[in-house]
Amino acid sequence: MIYFNNEKKIDELKQKINKDNIYVFMDYDKTITSSKSEDSWATTANKKAMGKAISNDLNKFYEKYGPIELDYTIDIQEKEKYMLEWYEKSMNLYYTYHLTKEKLKECIYNSHLELREGAKDFLNKLYNRNIPVIIFSAGIGNVIEQFLKEKECYYDNITIIGNFIKFDKNGDMIKFSDNIIHTLNKNIDKLNDDKLKEKIEEKEYRVVIGDLVEDINMMGEYPEDKSLKIGFLNKNITENLEVYRKNFDIVLTEENNFYDIEKCMSLEDKNKKRK
Repeated sequence: MIYFNNEKKIDELKQKINKDNIYVFMDYDKTITSSKSEDSWATTANKKAMGKAISNDLNKFYEKYGPIELDYTIDIQEKEKYMLEWYEKSMNLYYTYHLTKEKLKECIYNSHLELREGAKDFLNKLYNRNIPVIIFSAGIGNVIEQFLKEKECYYDNITIIGNFIKFDKNGDMIKFSDNIIHTLNKNIDKLNDDKLKEKIEEKEYRVVIGDLVEDINMMGEYPEDKSLKIGFLNKNITENLEVYRKNFDIVLTEENNFYDIEKCMSLEDKNKKRK
C-alpha cells in the first residue's frame, strides 16, 4: 500500500526535481535491504564464523532495545540514551569475541542479506544519471560496502556513512569509528565533513528514503518545499501508520519496493528536448 500525504507538494516537486539538482539520502538496513533481510549487525555475528554466543547476546540486546527503537511514545532524549547504550554494548561484543578481518569476510559470505526488490536497478539508475547518493546507516559500514560490491551496485557516486571497523596490519580488530552512529543521531549537519557538506549544498533539492521516522534527519535541517521524504513502514503498521504519515510525504507498506519509488519520482532531464 502506498500513502501520499501531500499530493500537491509531491506533484510540484516532481516537476522541479531533475537529475542535476538533487542529492539522495538513503538508509541501508530494512530500506535498501528487504524487511525480511538480516541487518549488518547480525551479519557480523554469523554463527559459522563467530560462534553461537555472540549471536545469542545480540538477540538479547535486540529483545530489550528493539521495541524501544520503534516506540514513538517515548521521550526523544530518553530514547537516545537507550540507543547509545544498545550500540555501545553491541560494539563491545565484537571486541570480546575477537572479530578479525578474515572472520568478517566469512560472516558476509555466509550472510542472509537480501536487497529490497528494485534496489539494485534504482542505484544503477542514480549512477547512470550521475545523481549523488549518501547511504547513511547506523549499521556496520564494512558490511554495507562489501555487500553492495558483491551485488555489483556500489558505484562512485555513493558515499557510505556508518560505523566502520578498523583492523591492524594482521587483520585483528582495532576499534570502531570514533563517533558512534545510531538511529537517532544520523544527521548530516552533525558531521565534521565540510567538503561533503559543500557538495550537498550545491544541489537545490534533497530526497530522503528510510524505514524509521528518525531517518528524515539524515538530510539535516532543510526547507519543506525542497525535500521529498519517503518512508518504508515495515513493522507495527497499524500502530505507527499515523506517525509515519505525519512525517513522510510518501509511505510504503507491505513490502513495497524501489520500483514503486521510481513511479513516485521524476528523475529525467527536463531540459532535454523531446522528439
